Amino acid sequence: MLHVIWEYDVRAGDEAAFERLYGPEGAWAALFREHEGFVDTQLLRSDRPGRYLTIDRWDSEAAYEAFLVRARERYAAIDALGDALTSSETRIGRFFG
Repeated sequence: MLHVIWEYDVRAGDEAAFERLYGPEGAWAALFREHEGFVDTQLLRSDRPGRYLTIDRWDSEAAYEAFLVRARERYAAIDALGDALTSSETRIGRFFG
């Protein structure tokens, strides 16, 4: 199992829009669900206002890599929507387990 973890700092006032976009029913998860190997996504809100983590789980690194290639254009479009809501975005890393 591959876990892809990202950290975000969301602009004040944009938290609800961010949660809709990045949550388990948001545009990211909808895109992920179209691709083989996607398991689920979690959105975690920190005790520090505006700070979030996402954890996207894939059944293998190969499935995730195939998704990145196939979904490149739609990925970029959704990423641009998220960029408008955040002041920083950091990929924490890929974790296996």
